[in-house]
Amino acid sequence: MNKYMERLYNGLIKENPTMILMLGMCPTLAVSTRAMNGIGMGISTTAVLIVSNVVISLLRKIIPDDVRLPCYIVIVASLVTVTELLIEAYFPSVYEALGIYIPLIVVNCIILGRAEAYANKHDPVLSLMDGIGMGLGFTVALTLAGALREMLGNGSFFGVNFLPEGVEPIGLFVQPPGAFLVIAFFIIIMNVIGIRTRQRQLVESDGCDGCCATCSLVCTKSEEVKNK
Repeated sequence: MNKYMERLYNGLIKENPTMILMLGMCPTLAVSTRAMNGIGMGISTTAVLIVSNVVISLLRKIIPDDVRLPCYIVIVASLVTVTELLIEAYFPSVYEALGIYIPLIVVNCIILGRAEAYANKHDPVLSLMDGIGMGLGFTVALTLAGALREMLGNGSFFGVNFLPEGVEPIGLFVQPPGAFLVIAFFIIIMNVIGIRTRQRQLVESDGCDGCCATCSLVCTKSEEVKNK
């Protein structure tokens, strides 16, 4: 896997900003009541993330270290303003559904985090791929959470009702507690996948069978193997 595709893979799976890094939880919990809301917020954040990563990467040698965070905020705020105006003009229903969470993209820790941790240290092309990967990972997480909450809480999928007459949806899932339950469910799945991946690494490197209860070996692995 080349370094460009690795940035996409990391954003979608290995370093998913919502399910792995636990970033951007405020919009995730607030707007993911419907799948369409998740797509709208995800695409908006992705657009800002991609452009901000590229701009900050291009200016990384010009912006003084002492004022880099204020500069990042000015750049991101300008991009968010443009995005908000475009959504309000061309997608008014999405604008009304997302409300205050569109301007709050300015302080989304995913965007500022990637600007500081990645775009400030890498070339524009890699920063572009990192923005795409992280944005897609955030969009997928929001859409999946929104779709599941919509199905369980409203009995619909992308606005189309599928429950038979007389069957009531579970209203809890469109309330704040439902958001925590759904996000926890997805995090459990990601953790289980990570545990299985770790077991495979142990099998390949040290002959471990992946089951500590029946293992006769004493684990004395190096720190490098533990951090894989």
